[in-house]
Amino acid sequence: MKKIISTKEAPAAVGPYSQAVRVGSTIYCAGQIPLDPKSGQIVPGDVGAQTRRVLENIAAVLKAEGLSFQNIVKTTIFLTDLADFQTVNEIYASYFKQAPPARSTVQVPALPKGARIEIEAVAMIDQDMAADEGTVSDTSG
Repeated sequence: MKKIISTKEAPAAVGPYSQAVRVGSTIYCAGQIPLDPKSGQIVPGDVGAQTRRVLENIAAVLKAEGLSFQNIVKTTIFLTDLADFQTVNEIYASYFKQAPPARSTVQVPALPKGARIEIEAVAMIDQDMAADEGTVSDTSG
């Protein structure tokens, strides 16, 4: 059975989708663009400001279910310009200081409302934190 997750602390969906859906212990967060939750408008500024807003929106959705960035196991970043990759990486790293999740980054021709970045995330509720378990390395060599 699925549970719809919704919070007013993140932008309302701009289409027929949910902010996030929980199925069992997995949370699927819809892609977030840099919308201000109060105004519904793209935040002003460069891709750095947009990245921060996107990550804060994701944080708000996770918080609605009692989760944090430590629960995220996979993200997908959509950029309209791969020249923004380094700036996005620097800001992204500040939100994932330990045991960052798996990630894909792809360039797309356009995003809703003229956004330069969109990020979607998958989180786990009953996840043992990688910081507790250490990093797994391939030792089969």
